[in-house]
Amino acid sequence: MKKKKRVSLKDIAKALNVSATTISFVLNGKGKEKKISDEVIKKVEDYVKSINYKPNFVAQSLRTGKTKIIVLMMEDISNIFFANIARIIEDIAYDKDYKVLFCSHENKDDKAREFINIFSGRQVDGFIIAPPAGIKDEIDQLQKNNTPVVLFDRSLEGLSSHCVMINNQKASYEGTKHLIENSFKNIAFITTAVQQAQMLNRLTGYTEAIDEAGLKSYVLQIPFNDVNSEKGRSMIHSFLSLNKEIDAVFFATNYLTQSGILMIKETNPNLINELGVITFDDNDLFQIYTPTISAIAQPLESIGQEVMRIMLMLLENNTPSIEYKNVLIDAELIARESSKPK
Repeated sequence: MKKKKRVSLKDIAKALNVSATTISFVLNGKGKEKKISDEVIKKVEDYVKSINYKPNFVAQSLRTGKTKIIVLMMEDISNIFFANIARIIEDIAYDKDYKVLFCSHENKDDKAREFINIFSGRQVDGFIIAPPAGIKDEIDQLQKNNTPVVLFDRSLEGLSSHCVMINNQKASYEGTKHLIENSFKNIAFITTAVQQAQMLNRLTGYTEAIDEAGLKSYVLQIPFNDVNSEKGRSMIHSFLSLNKEIDAVFFATNYLTQSGILMIKETNPNLINELGVITFDDNDLFQIYTPTISAIAQPLESIGQEVMRIMLMLLENNTPSIEYKNVLIDAELIARESSKPK
């Protein structure tokens, strides 16, 4: 059976007796902006719907040199922090006629490299990446190829790039100081055993506040792959059991907090009312826990908007080699019941 020929913009233009440019403007939602009449817009929209027209994106990208696609690579899109950031970025991109492809690298360098190779080969317009620690060379090569790249949530040591992140060290310092000022003296910091800038900075902020107050530090680092497992919860249980003097815990991520609270509820439910608790990254669930959980809240809207401001500047001005912008945004400490003096 002979394959049916794909309908082109020229075919639609000929059928409606208007220019192919007019058809393109209408299909891209720019009819009003280009002062095309409502009558013509409706005629084009009704016709393409009647023939079930599907744009040829490959031909379009060859013609314009742009795919109108941005790749958003994250640690884990199921994490509430990344999911919320993704939605903000997607909404801004859509308003500017860009589509976003999402992928999760799970902090695996090889998986991140594979994504970069796949999407580079398909000539996407740009990459927004919360990078694992070992893909500096791949990102550097993207930039050398004049592909727009914006990092967020964490930077990579030794790599100059556009990057948007919060002041993790300051936020962690202030969270620890909050516990100290509320009379907690044996404060633990539970984090992940990864060499990522944002996590190292959070540990540095905690250590700075503890040393300044002349207190003893208690640090537990859990392998990333064990964080949400029974093994990770067992590590937290053993750590608290061996250090019974601990009177407060600062969790370095929201998923660590959820894992820790689950362990406490399973093994010693009363402990949650005895410990001071602060989490990094807020979550709606933390507002309805008993007690409600104090949190370092990252300004998601500000992060997403700043990431897209830089990306759109690179895409629309075609200036990927301009001076790199490193944007540092302050987080907010939201004090709730869990960090009040006991």
